[in-house]
Amino acid sequence: MISHTGHTMEKSDSKIEPDHSQPYEEEVGPYPEKDALQLNVGGRGATQRRLKNYQVTMIGFCGGIGTGLFVGTGAAYAKAGPAGLLLAYAVVGLVLWCVMQSIAELATLLPTAGSFPHWATRFIDPSVGFSLAISYGYCYTIAIASEVSAAAVIVSYWTDLTPAVVITVGLVLILAINLMSVRFYGETEVIAGTIKVLCFVGLVIVSIVITSGGGPNHEAIGFRYWHNPGPWTNYNGITGPTGHFLGFLSAFVNASFSFIGVETVVITAAESVDPHRAIPKAARRVTYRIAFFYVLGAFLIGMIVDPRNADLVSGSGNANSSPWVIAIRQAGINALPSIVNACILISAWSAGNSYCWVGSRMIVAMTTDHQLPQVFGKVTKKGVPYVAVVAAWLFGPLAYLSLGSGGAAQAFTWLLNLSTVAGLIAWATLSFCYIRFYAALKAQGVHRDTLPWKGPLQPYAAWVGFIGSTIITLVAGFPVFLKGNWNTSDFVASYIGIPIFIIPIIGWKLWYRTKFVRAANIDLWSGRLQEGEIIEKHRPMTWWRRILDWLF
Repeated sequence: MISHTGHTMEKSDSKIEPDHSQPYEEEVGPYPEKDALQLNVGGRGATQRRLKNYQVTMIGFCGGIGTGLFVGTGAAYAKAGPAGLLLAYAVVGLVLWCVMQSIAELATLLPTAGSFPHWATRFIDPSVGFSLAISYGYCYTIAIASEVSAAAVIVSYWTDLTPAVVITVGLVLILAINLMSVRFYGETEVIAGTIKVLCFVGLVIVSIVITSGGGPNHEAIGFRYWHNPGPWTNYNGITGPTGHFLGFLSAFVNASFSFIGVETVVITAAESVDPHRAIPKAARRVTYRIAFFYVLGAFLIGMIVDPRNADLVSGSGNANSSPWVIAIRQAGINALPSIVNACILISAWSAGNSYCWVGSRMIVAMTTDHQLPQVFGKVTKKGVPYVAVVAAWLFGPLAYLSLGSGGAAQAFTWLLNLSTVAGLIAWATLSFCYIRFYAALKAQGVHRDTLPWKGPLQPYAAWVGFIGSTIITLVAGFPVFLKGNWNTSDFVASYIGIPIFIIPIIGWKLWYRTKFVRAANIDLWSGRLQEGEIIEKHRPMTWWRRILDWLF
């Protein structure tokens, strides 16, 4: 068999070939070479390939960055100190990098609708794919409410405008953009991503100026806070190495929550015009994203802010608790805090917009595997799965719960806790998908050199991603196990996501009697791009085109 890369592949007798017995259901879109493709075979959906490479690159580099990077790092820093924060973000960044290299290889080979649930169905067990679609889709649909409610808090930095107004405007804009062609979603992510990058570059420059004594107060800081109070802080008054380790562990969990969402760029494979090139490039850019946004950011925060500053844990949710803004104010710079808060607002809205898109694609993925009625896979003439978009967006109005008091506010907090754990479980599951895929390649005699792109350090990277994500999931609620710190409500909120993931698996298996897929029988062929879909790109000849090609 000749692969789409031009190499000859040896096929074993046990390999499952695509089922071409079903009639064509409808045309995929305005691309003639796709007219002969079948929907619901090999994970094929009815969406269209309209995302350009530069859009995928920006989604991979900046997509999903919300309030966690600009605000959430403050509370983690207060608990861990400069060294604890830096180490936590570096370790979690390594785990994420390993996850990304694994799933990017799968997406490049199999750019299927929604990607994640279909891979779990195909490489592990249909019950796991069903459960992953529910938990991961829930993770992101609930996150829509999280980000628009965060936007309302951010706006309170400037005005007493009723939060309900901000939430309503945010939800309407998110729905409108997601009902347009996916290329408009891509353009909004490019614009928002550019603003995030410019804002962060500005913060890096300002941080260097502040720590060097170039601010209006002319006070050089250097590595002052690494010496006093020191590189580590005592977690909840627990002194010594134990307190330092627990502080690191707290920041470790917080960093994990900040990183969740980076992996969503892989889902663009099904709607990218050139996934064979765009997805590997996005996977490589993740290295720079982790180093630039998170590791460098953690290092600079440790230089410009005292971890004992009470504003870090004020819980304001806007720029007032951002470590960057706290440092800027202390340096005597008055204009920048409002600019940073505006960037945080754009980040929150952009993240909510991205989460609606991801949630809708999880719903489409369930239709390709016949786990939802096919009506949810219906698309417009421009390939927009409008039923799935509306279904995902309907979770957004849960943001109004955050405006209540007592039970309503508590319910909203619980929903958010559940969504973060679901993201970590997805990391572990997706890494295991790659492990099963790698085993299938070996069992069926398919060499990795025949693949469109090979992720580095495999299968070891996948094992690091799987084990690391599992550990983070298990330690997420560690504070409740500390002496005198038990709280049943916190325990349930931290760990109920695990049984919520397991119960649908058990239910689906009992109902449909599905079996764990053996490596020799895993389908490695259906859903791959066919000859007419592959875009041949010539190597750029001029130096400036090479620069643009490297960037995008």
